[in-house]
Amino acid sequence: MAEVILTADRFTPNEATKVSKDLIGEIAPEFLLTDDEGNEFDSRSLDGQWRILFFYAKDGSPTCKRGCLTFKEQHDLFASAGCKVVGIGEGTVESHSKFKKGLGGLPFPLLADHDRTVANQFLVPVHLGMFPAKSSFLIGPDNRIRHVYDWLFRPRRHVARILKHLSPVTGGDS
Repeated sequence: MAEVILTADRFTPNEATKVSKDLIGEIAPEFLLTDDEGNEFDSRSLDGQWRILFFYAKDGSPTCKRGCLTFKEQHDLFASAGCKVVGIGEGTVESHSKFKKGLGGLPFPLLADHDRTVANQFLVPVHLGMFPAKSSFLIGPDNRIRHVYDWLFRPRRHVARILKHLSPVTGGDS
């Protein structure tokens, strides 16, 4: 898959040429966001744990719906590997709550990043200036980003790739 170069209008000159994969090995940015139930979520609450942060574009879009459902379907495998799952999208707390209910519930939170502050910290690109990318980050207990996965239209393949890499690094059973 071709990597997208971020434009300088959103980042400093040194960051303008970086892409999310350049963050591998770096300490994951810390953040505070509100979850789909209206609670504050502090990323530091996951310190010392394996976690996957997945960024999705839009509540209710077919690809994002399939992506969330695939993470839901495979959640037990993530849990058996000792890995927490957190979804982050550009919608509001209300839109995330409605979306989550429409999916029959999800065993993980959806966090509202309505202004893309956190997506920008993780260098998640916007394709053609209007289509937010869908990316996932596997973060270790030491808060370092271990893997970055980009997905456009194949959420099942995306989740399968994460699970393939997850077990060897966590020592889990996935």
